Amino acid sequence: MPKEFKYRGYDLANLQGMSMDEFIDLLPARQRRSLQRGLTPEQRILLEKTRTAKESVENGATVTVKTHVRDMIILPEMVGITINVHNGKEFLPVVVKPEMIGHYLGEFAITNKIVRHGTPGIGASRSSMYVPLK
Repeated sequence: MPKEFKYRGYDLANLQGMSMDEFIDLLPARQRRSLQRGLTPEQRILLEKTRTAKESVENGATVTVKTHVRDMIILPEMVGITINVHNGKEFLPVVVKPEMIGHYLGEFAITNKIVRHGTPGIGASRSSMYVPLK
């Protein structure tokens, strides 16, 4: 049996029923301070888009929201929708799950790519003279 989700002692239904001020009081200091200062215009637009997407998902449509707003804190009302977050090169789909509440959107769209070095090419270094040619 899977473990039931709780955030600071509240389940998802209670979190979604809370007012924004009540929810902000549950967050860690950095997120709480950020939200108490107010949302930027870009964050407001994203929040409105997620609300309309949530309504259309409940009606049976599959909707994704594209955004560059990586500093948006994931709120309980965003759970269940797919947000395409820009990582500097492309939009990566992020399906918002209850465990993501209180984190930033940018945490789930990594901006740097893992470097995997191959074998050196011919003339790359003095030691490559001794690499057998194919």
